[in-house]
Amino acid sequence: MHFDLIDLRLYLHTLDAGNITAGASRSHLSLAAASARIRAMEASLGIELLQRGRRGVSPTPAGKALARHARLLLQQADHLRQDLAAYANGVKGQVRLLCNTTALSEYLPELLADVLREHPNLDIDMQELPSLRITQALRQGTADLGIISDAVDTHGLQTLPFRDDPLLLIMPTEHTLAAGPVSFVDSLQHDFVGLAAHSALAVYLDEQALHAGFRLHARIRAESFDGVMRMVARGAGLGIVPQAALDRWPGEHHFKAQPLREDWACRRLLLCARSFEQLPGYAKALFEALARSPVGGGLPPKTVRQ
Repeated sequence: MHFDLIDLRLYLHTLDAGNITAGASRSHLSLAAASARIRAMEASLGIELLQRGRRGVSPTPAGKALARHARLLLQQADHLRQDLAAYANGVKGQVRLLCNTTALSEYLPELLADVLREHPNLDIDMQELPSLRITQALRQGTADLGIISDAVDTHGLQTLPFRDDPLLLIMPTEHTLAAGPVSFVDSLQHDFVGLAAHSALAVYLDEQALHAGFRLHARIRAESFDGVMRMVARGAGLGIVPQAALDRWPGEHHFKAQPLREDWACRRLLLCARSFEQLPGYAKALFEALARSPVGGGLPPKTVRQ
């Protein structure tokens, strides 16, 4: 095999973007150079890594295996840089933080800004994913820290409480469901204003609807909780938002909010890692800042084993 870390980063950027052009741009390479590097990787291995089509590229089975190992190798290389940072001024460390929709939009912006201000040599690679995929990434060693819902299995991982995160059903004030407590299943008989289909919460709600034997019908999708609440207030349909987004809503609510009866809607967010004690130095700085936050502070790590 004859390829380097630049090749591996280019390959992962291409997979994440879905096409070689965008992967080259993210890697700061020309399209010709990027294409040549990927062809050289395939030639050195004697296998195809990418399936090429009109709409972009997708990994072959061999390409998926390479992606898994590439993420591990790049993470180890990053940890090496972090461990050597004390000996080389100006070398930055990067922490990979995976989180769900509510954590990303409601709880983390100010907190992470404070961390970055206090640690000028720290970069944070933050990505929104469903909680199940976050736990898988942590177990595989492709992320340092995660913020997940307590509804998923955390065996083999350490967790700390981070925030309470109940989900609420919102609706126009004169809606037929506005009179009293409501279940998610009852709400599925009506149209919704949903979040963007790629958001972790949208994926989660679609899965819960399918588990109940229904489909959630979104007439339109918004990019933020604010967008959902503004359209629900104008009568476009029902919406589901976290309590934190409702608390942040300025002024008077021109819609009705009801708690959902399902247990999965009364959730708590957890800070999660394979081992808090074994995090590299820069990741520990972020962990300590998150663990000091109101709900998570002062509690011992919990390890759930198989």
